[in-house]
Amino acid sequence: MNKELKRVALVIFAMFASLFVSASTIQVLSADALNGDSRNVRSIYDSYKTKRGAILVDGQPIASSVASADGYHYQRQYTNEMYSAVTGFYSLFQGATGLESAMDTYLTGKNSSQFFEQINALLSGNPVAGGSVELTIDPTVQAAAWKAMGNLKGAVVAIEPSTGRILAFVSKPGFDANLLAVHAGAESNANYAKLLAAAGKPLINRTISGDLYAPGSIFKIIVASAAIESGMFTPKSLIPNPTRYKLPGTSTYIYNSGEGKCGSKASVTIADALRLSCNIPFAQVGVALGQDRIRAQAELFGFGKKISMPMTATPSTYPSNMDDAQTALSAFGQYEDRVTPLQMAMVSAAIANGGVEMQPQIVENVESSSLSVLFQPQPSVFSQPVKPATAALVKQMMIGAVSSGVSSNGQIKGVVVAGKTGTAQNGGNRPYTLWFTGFAPANNPKVAVAVVIEDGGGMGQSGFGNLLAAPVARKVMQAVLRK
Repeated sequence: MNKELKRVALVIFAMFASLFVSASTIQVLSADALNGDSRNVRSIYDSYKTKRGAILVDGQPIASSVASADGYHYQRQYTNEMYSAVTGFYSLFQGATGLESAMDTYLTGKNSSQFFEQINALLSGNPVAGGSVELTIDPTVQAAAWKAMGNLKGAVVAIEPSTGRILAFVSKPGFDANLLAVHAGAESNANYAKLLAAAGKPLINRTISGDLYAPGSIFKIIVASAAIESGMFTPKSLIPNPTRYKLPGTSTYIYNSGEGKCGSKASVTIADALRLSCNIPFAQVGVALGQDRIRAQAELFGFGKKISMPMTATPSTYPSNMDDAQTALSAFGQYEDRVTPLQMAMVSAAIANGGVEMQPQIVENVESSSLSVLFQPQPSVFSQPVKPATAALVKQMMIGAVSSGVSSNGQIKGVVVAGKTGTAQNGGNRPYTLWFTGFAPANNPKVAVAVVIEDGGGMGQSGFGNLLAAPVARKVMQAVLRK
């Protein structure tokens, strides 16, 4: 009998110990993660008891909490639709997205760095005030990007190459986050349903997510980098220059834009092939390099990796297990290459910064209600995808593309600009995806930018990158350079 009682006692003790460990883990170790989980309804309800911190651009709120007359005490308020890709939304019924989600624990005062404020609030009986989040966004550059996109559908990302600070972050169409911040459930849910069904899918943050885009010819920057890094090629390496190229192992031919040769000679340099954005030379270079070299180079730039700024971007992808024909197509940004504008802005920023790719960051700092700094990210290196010498050579090739090539609408009077346009096919009769990515001034870069425009900019397969995307990028770069 005593043995049986001991066994029962041991089982009960083990159960209590398990409960103690489990409760301690949940309450202490997992507190930040649980508080920040948008599915945590209790956390969302509790957050309305305190004044949620503001999200600031140049010291001015783009998202803040105002007193409400209902039982929730505060309601979120947003100042401008052009920041919708930055803030996301904070809703009692739909949860949170964007920085409202990524910085939630700071904004609600529940981050572990606010521990002493939490203790003080517990003793005084006063609720903790949320921290304010100051952003790296430059309001002038953001406004220029928003205006330059007009009614076009797509995205713009601008980065300071030497630090990784994000200066502009625009997704179009945007949305009015106030529609989801209302406290009436029926109204908020109806507004959410309308936004989900709206033309242009405004709730998709095209800068970092969605279905991602075929990069087209802007991917040639990565292939040119891989070619030089391999030691097999230089910018002056000569590539055969036929009017058409039969994909290896197939009966399918590919052509350059316009279906002519890349220049007038029997062979063409890689530099001229990039300047004139010719597909056939890059297809041949891609086959010579092989998919593994190209993939390794793309991964060094960030493809396939988690990029958090602190919102997390969907990883860009370069396909695997391809045959030579597919590799040839992938070498000029077709087949199954898929990218985000953030990733391609990072590629240009890395070339601009001598081959050093900085970690992108959209948060300048976080301050408590007492103005003490809770979090201040410092510039850090994300990767070094290419050697400085390679970056210098690719930069010169990109300068040629703007100064005397097919990316000419990126030119800025009195400024040397490096860049590359892209016009990506999407199969069948679907409209093209239009691109520009580059940086300025080329010899002392202040800004790197990526612009993507969907649906051919409304021109179907008549739109191209230099016509529509390059002028948008030019206006964004000019906004930085005029400051």
